[in-house]
Amino acid sequence: MGSRQVSEQLDWRGKRVTVAGLGVSGIPAARALAARGAVVTVVNDGDDERSRTQAAALEADGITVRLGDGATLPAGTELVVTAPGWQPDKPLFAAAAAAGVEVWGDVELAWRLRGPGAAPWLAVTGTNGKTTTTRMLASILEAAGLRTAAVGNIGVSLLDAVLGEEEYDVLAVELSSYQLHWAPSVRAHSAAVLNLAPDHLDWHGSMEAYAADKGRIYEGNQVACVYNTADPATEELVREADVEEGCRAIGFTLGTPGPSQLGVVEGLLVDRAFVENRQKNAQELAEVADVRPPAPHNIANALAAAALARAFGVDAKAVREGLRAFRPDPHRIEPVEEVGGVMYVDDSKATNTHAAEASLAAYEPIVWIAGGLAKGATFDELVERSAKRLRGVVLMGADRALIREALARHAPEVPVVDLDRTDTGAMSEAVREAARLARPGDTVLLAPACASMDMFTNYNKRGEAFADAVRELAATGDA
Repeated sequence: MGSRQVSEQLDWRGKRVTVAGLGVSGIPAARALAARGAVVTVVNDGDDERSRTQAAALEADGITVRLGDGATLPAGTELVVTAPGWQPDKPLFAAAAAAGVEVWGDVELAWRLRGPGAAPWLAVTGTNGKTTTTRMLASILEAAGLRTAAVGNIGVSLLDAVLGEEEYDVLAVELSSYQLHWAPSVRAHSAAVLNLAPDHLDWHGSMEAYAADKGRIYEGNQVACVYNTADPATEELVREADVEEGCRAIGFTLGTPGPSQLGVVEGLLVDRAFVENRQKNAQELAEVADVRPPAPHNIANALAAAALARAFGVDAKAVREGLRAFRPDPHRIEPVEEVGGVMYVDDSKATNTHAAEASLAAYEPIVWIAGGLAKGATFDELVERSAKRLRGVVLMGADRALIREALARHAPEVPVVDLDRTDTGAMSEAVREAARLARPGDTVLLAPACASMDMFTNYNKRGEAFADAVRELAATGDA
């Protein structure tokens, strides 16, 4: 199995650290630093009731909290530790740069606080599929008998994993572009970039900057840089990375794999990378039917997870067992119910065009429910590629006009229902309109291609509203 990297142990006593942002990463970072003797000041833009409650708890532990001013660098600051969502152009970071003060994210802090002989990281990033792939990887590692956890941008704090009492053999780490931006010294055992498509460009400033931050995941890799052969930009990031001597580029493909690749042959997932004489030999890992759901993009996720596990020395049997045991999280291409011969599928997690295209490619014919906050995205390419699959479209949300205009250009014959409402009943009407357009054998697919915050708290709430509306439809027999 993989080697362990020793982390440099820092002396935090008396070091003046500013933590930017209260919340899921800021509070544990502040506490961890204070426990090591640092003089910690937390700054936060907000000054609401929740922030004041959090501040009072931290101040009881001797941590200074400054609410309502996240722009000014406290005097004497020697290091800034930021929540990943804080944009790089914030005045606090400009002040830190002017003062020659480093900025770390919570992932960087976790990396620096690891103890001697800490568990290696198998890291995953990409525009879409990160969480599914990371959880698939953890399932495979568990099937191999390894002590592991799926952590990072997945709801489980890396700081908690690194500083907790539980010992791990290896960690499956999901990393967002935000987290990678603030993590200059993280060095994974092996890492994968699943895909690259325009996303979060308002945060990064450009596609080039977004890709560069994703590419940081390959820096210093020891054994394998896993890339997507269908997405040349991911392979280019491997070429540009400075890796350890002997680290290999490992591709995954939905087609027949070449040497140093994993792929699909006659319904089987096969490995031609981590086998003897890979010019001639291949190792069967699992059947396509072992992957749930067996949609093309999810098979790609499984291959990426398998590649990282194989890079860590996991045998083929554990890959198969881990994939069979895995169940995807809710709202990820999740069948809800069949009503009147029509299948209703919830992919509320498809919050950008790249994810929506992958979802649309899994079904035909489709009545597509789409719309929300576009986050600067354009929809012509998505609509053009998916037009032939569409029976009809129901649009909702703030930026639905952008999708409607793309449909008018590239799929003018497809009927479109435009819902001009944002109240809590909008999803129920969207589902009823989709049912009216659908015929037996069709799929009604919620794959919004947009963020949810214009109408819902998050994509989970949007997916729940869809599922509730489908069950309501089934109960009333309106289909």
